[in-house]
Amino acid sequence: MSTVRSARALLAATAFLVTAAAPAPSDQAHWQEQAARVTITRDTWGIAHVVGQSDADAVFGATYAQAEDDFSRIEANYLTALGRTAEAEGEGAIWADLRQRLYVDPVDLQAQYRASPDWLQRLMTAWADGLNYYLATHPQVHPKVLTHFEPWMALSFTEGSIGGDIERISLAELAAFYGGQKIAVAAEDADPVPREPRGSNGIAIAPKNTVDGHALLLINPHTSFYFRSELQMTSGEGLNAYGASTWGQFFIYQGFNEQAGWMHTSSGVDNVDEFAEQTALTRYGRFYVYGKDVRPYRTNPITLAYRLPDGTLASRSFTTYASHHGPIVAERGGKWIAEALMWKPVAALEQSWLRTKAHDLASYRKVAERQANSSNDTLFADAKGEIAYLHPQFVPVRDDRFDYTKAVDGADPATDWKGLHTVASLPNVINPGTGWVRNTNDWPWSAAGPDSPKAKDYPRYMDQFGPNQRGVHADLLLTGHRDFTPQRLIAAAYDSYLPAFAQLIPPLVKAYDALPSTDPRRAKLAEPIATLKAWDYRWSADSVATTLGVLWGGRMWRDVGSFIQSEQINVPAAIATQVSADRKLAALGEAVDQLQRDFGDWRVGWGKINRFQRLDDAVAPHFDDAKPSIPVPFASAQWGSLASFGTKPYPNTRKLYGSSGNSFVAVVEFGPKLRAWAVTAGGESGDPASPHFNDQAARYAAGALRPVYFYPADLANHIEQRYHPGNIPVSTRPQ
Repeated sequence: MSTVRSARALLAATAFLVTAAAPAPSDQAHWQEQAARVTITRDTWGIAHVVGQSDADAVFGATYAQAEDDFSRIEANYLTALGRTAEAEGEGAIWADLRQRLYVDPVDLQAQYRASPDWLQRLMTAWADGLNYYLATHPQVHPKVLTHFEPWMALSFTEGSIGGDIERISLAELAAFYGGQKIAVAAEDADPVPREPRGSNGIAIAPKNTVDGHALLLINPHTSFYFRSELQMTSGEGLNAYGASTWGQFFIYQGFNEQAGWMHTSSGVDNVDEFAEQTALTRYGRFYVYGKDVRPYRTNPITLAYRLPDGTLASRSFTTYASHHGPIVAERGGKWIAEALMWKPVAALEQSWLRTKAHDLASYRKVAERQANSSNDTLFADAKGEIAYLHPQFVPVRDDRFDYTKAVDGADPATDWKGLHTVASLPNVINPGTGWVRNTNDWPWSAAGPDSPKAKDYPRYMDQFGPNQRGVHADLLLTGHRDFTPQRLIAAAYDSYLPAFAQLIPPLVKAYDALPSTDPRRAKLAEPIATLKAWDYRWSADSVATTLGVLWGGRMWRDVGSFIQSEQINVPAAIATQVSADRKLAALGEAVDQLQRDFGDWRVGWGKINRFQRLDDAVAPHFDDAKPSIPVPFASAQWGSLASFGTKPYPNTRKLYGSSGNSFVAVVEFGPKLRAWAVTAGGESGDPASPHFNDQAARYAAGALRPVYFYPADLANHIEQRYHPGNIPVSTRPQ
């Protein structure tokens, strides 16, 4: 199903995607005129506070400022979104590109752009103009592929989650189907070692549970580090949003304005489904069975470019297939597998933008009626004192007799999606009596303690995740507490308890106590067992028990394997109950031996091996024991730590280094005057030469959030630079 074509043919077919020519004088004049209406103020942490006369001006300035901080990540995100990564990285990326292009059709997106509302077109145009103006004013920057941005490209990347719905499609199966070849599975996906969940924590607390009577919001995304930019966007059209924006997107994804705040957590709702199609090849083409009829597959030719080792381009062409359920992505058991997921680019971008201007819960929910949020639970709080847990709004109605966690029979019309659930019919929680709502990527049935929705009242496809240890931890901190302040919420976000080990350690101790007195393991493990037995299950930088527990627990995780995790079984419970006593003890001995071998003593404090290090801005991180790093006291979310730091050793390291987990943390108080505190992993800039490349690292490790300079008066005494896009200085006097 594939062929190799010349680079010349490829470039002729895709020339409309890239314009490498210098900008026309009219473009330059237009950009300069718009830049004059925008002011970027960098505070002493390097964070951009962008002010524009219009919303479009603010978008122009925000995208320009993001490009100043890390253009390479912007380009990488849009190469992914547009299905063009192989043009930069080579043929190995072709299958990820093909997966993306099953949905992202440039011609279709251009048509959708032209049909979109005028106000949204203005924002998309300003977005492209901001990036193009940056490239025009920074000739020393050499994009790998995208030398010119078009407004319609913004529709390829409309929702800022760490992992989009498309990523659920297996690249290995896709390559086998369309390429007839096997590809290596990424090491991270194949490795059952505990790896940091791509998730988040969100907590909203009602005024009745706070000392000062003001609603509070915790924003705590867990992503790979440096995935988002922190900035503020303000305009003369009512925009004033602050928070985390995924590189290259022009809206605040997780953040707040003066009246309202929103935190997104990855949801366990089932809204991406597979349909097994019964396929027949006839002289008229390929068909699939649907009810008593047969239907023809839709076909679509796709040509993808990839970079050769010498830097030139070649291409591969594919004919892809789709049923009415969605594109064909695999073959299993003789049936073709169609993937159904949300693809509503215009509505999704509208919803992502408009919610940043919502001023209360009612206006936020009105925006949500677009039903173009498929992957995010939302924790919400506002200045009126309202709080809410909102379920993703894109939830297809299905027959609950069928198990949609597996491929269903596409030939049976009863398995089809039947429209969407109304927003009101979803398991939302609005102003619960408990005075709090929370989500830790677990099910909605514990979002507000006893005031949570009841699973029996909803179809089972409303959740696939079930409970988790962070949820257990959050409930302990929230239940019955009515004395919250911003500082106490920050303290809760960094509470050191690891509830998983309260399950895991007692069976280990029991196994040790059951050993015969003559067993040699009694002597070898006596001190480690005593250390763990005395542990209060709390992390700290000097805790030897945390080191022992995490290294031992990691070995147990390998033993229960990736199957347990993929089946959404509670992994700590499986370790405690399914792993034999002998294996528990052997794994502890292995952890002791490793520490003795690597550090000369098993008595190693957690902070000595659990480290934060930022050497450069590479998307694929690397680490070096010989270079400076700092200790981090908190641990992986896998063990129930709310403050999450996902670490592992690398081929050249003995220490463990973090590359995911807490990435941006903020606490917001919605009083008569908004107050907020935040911290970002490493720093705002992707330039290792910048003072803001790693200036927040110590605060990050300590959980020491810094004040957010939300109002001009707050910012006035903390200004590092003020300028128009194009690096044109303006007065340093506050505006």
